[in-house]
Amino acid sequence: MEKTDLEKLSENVVRPTDAKKAEAAERWSAKLALQPASFGTLEKVASWLAAVQGECPPRPIERARLVLFAGDHGIAGVETNGHRVTAQPPGTTAAQLKLLAQGGGAAGVLAQANEVGCRLVDVSVDCDLEELASAGLPVEASAGRIRRGTGRIDREPACSRAEAEAAFELGRAVADAEVDAGADLLIPGLLGAGHSTPAAVLIAALTGSDAAAVTGRGSGVDDAGWTVKCAAVRDALRLARPVLADQIELLAVSGGPDFAACVGFILQAAVRRTPMLIDGIGAAACALLAQRIAFRTPEWCLAAQLSPEPAQHKALDRLSLEPLLDFKVRAGAGCGALLALPLVRSAVSVLAETPSYAEAGLPEPTVRSAL
Repeated sequence: MEKTDLEKLSENVVRPTDAKKAEAAERWSAKLALQPASFGTLEKVASWLAAVQGECPPRPIERARLVLFAGDHGIAGVETNGHRVTAQPPGTTAAQLKLLAQGGGAAGVLAQANEVGCRLVDVSVDCDLEELASAGLPVEASAGRIRRGTGRIDREPACSRAEAEAAFELGRAVADAEVDAGADLLIPGLLGAGHSTPAAVLIAALTGSDAAAVTGRGSGVDDAGWTVKCAAVRDALRLARPVLADQIELLAVSGGPDFAACVGFILQAAVRRTPMLIDGIGAAACALLAQRIAFRTPEWCLAAQLSPEPAQHKALDRLSLEPLLDFKVRAGAGCGALLALPLVRSAVSVLAETPSYAEAGLPEPTVRSAL
């Protein structure tokens, strides 16, 4: 397989259109029949979308797509005195994938409510393909499966470099397919029991943090489970830090195929100049690694919400992304992004459709200044 040229990929990630962002800001402050800063942070959201679309006012979001990369992690089986790094039992990932394939689960409900299509990608789920096919998962969802599960990242690499490369290219291909099919906003996410542990490892390595500062409760582990998880993150960091300068190797050692696929997806979406809503610790870790490869990538991203995971706080801070929501949602699978999407759509509608003072037949204020 041809080696991925990360330097060339980085060069293909350009900045959004600053002129359109400035035009949107001017429209908010001087042209609409609104008091200054009437919509606060949402004004920045709509201006950002104008910049990434290259249009002011921005177009309505009509074909948002949720793309979930599913995989199991060997670290999820780590157990000490009966306590594991995740509260989810073995087989959870396959069960969640089957449920989503049938339109169920919280993410499925929210996607339908917001008219968002969902693509499920089985990258490294630890189950037989026949099991998923018999439950209704589309055959193409598992067509790119790289392997079953991963290695224990506290003792060994998650996967081989070749597998990480293949998954990275898979993610890029999925992004191309979605954009070519007309997606105008993408929501990347990870689906898999125990994935908050490798996410914490990646974020700790990329931000120079120690294990205790990034280890959260994930699926809801108790104090003893948190201690086991923290020790696993600490040990995994010993393997991650020596390969920090090689992003693909870091994905192979500390992430796994699902993370590699998500990073490739985010980068290619940025190359294709398509806006993204980033939600959850997994997607935040992947966006952070994508930033390490192409520093302009975060300019194509909007943070949907702040989860209770401390590692996500560190990732968003490094990405300079301000989350829209802070409802302590830890559901995962893009649920936070789906909750934030109506706000993004509303911000666009207000910017595009609110009349000027003259159009509304209202007297214009003598002084208009930003608060």
